[in-house]
Amino acid sequence: MLKGKTAIVTAASRGIGRGVARVLAREGANLVIASRDLERLSRTASEIRSEFGAEVVPVQADLTKRADVAKIVETAARSFGGVDILVYNTGPPKPGTFMELTEEDWDYAVRLLLMSAVWLTKDALPYMIEKRQGRIIYITSLTLKRPLPNLTLSNVIRLSIAGLVKTLAYQLAQYNILVNGVLQGYVETERVLEVARDRAVREGKPLDDVLRAMAGEIPLGRMAKPEEIGELVAFLASERASYITGSLISIDGGYVQCI
Repeated sequence: MLKGKTAIVTAASRGIGRGVARVLAREGANLVIASRDLERLSRTASEIRSEFGAEVVPVQADLTKRADVAKIVETAARSFGGVDILVYNTGPPKPGTFMELTEEDWDYAVRLLLMSAVWLTKDALPYMIEKRQGRIIYITSLTLKRPLPNLTLSNVIRLSIAGLVKTLAYQLAQYNILVNGVLQGYVETERVLEVARDRAVREGKPLDDVLRAMAGEIPLGRMAKPEEIGELVAFLASERASYITGSLISIDGGYVQCI
């Protein structure tokens, strides 16, 4: 489905990013994967190569640093001649209520959740515009539709990605560059475990009880696997999704029930 395409996947050493990278490799894409944790990232790259026979280039990068973000796209250009698919994913911001967060927390979260997306997109776009085709997929969060009480930074700043998706979809359609967002719900990742621990402390409950309660809130009765997010991303990156752009697509097992 994606044979011969080059994909960038950020925050790919674990969790959702790793799951996405695995599915894209299975579908034949060449990969540039990025993370701050080079040891874990290199191990992920090796595992993907062994399992799927894909070309995978790891890049150590902190998405809150402009020079590191530039290095990701430069590596894709040097290794594969450009980029066809950009899958933007980030690690989480600090949890907490509004009154618990400092101005420094807000500054860091803006770089992590917004400016990194702007930088990466700006660097990748010239290659897509030159080819007059491309796919940009922003992995965001269910918090765009259903804010969570202790995730203030995510609730507020990730909303800007919705504006980015809609704006770029309009501006880039003339180049056949499709732009979409993925609003994933609870996924079996370390991040969700962190959220559950924070909730357990706040509610004075055992962690296992909180995890069961979180899964019980989902109509399908379970959290997603990271690779299930990857399946949606692979579809959006493919020619099968040639008329989908400017969409914010929920994949949450029915958790968010507003229209």
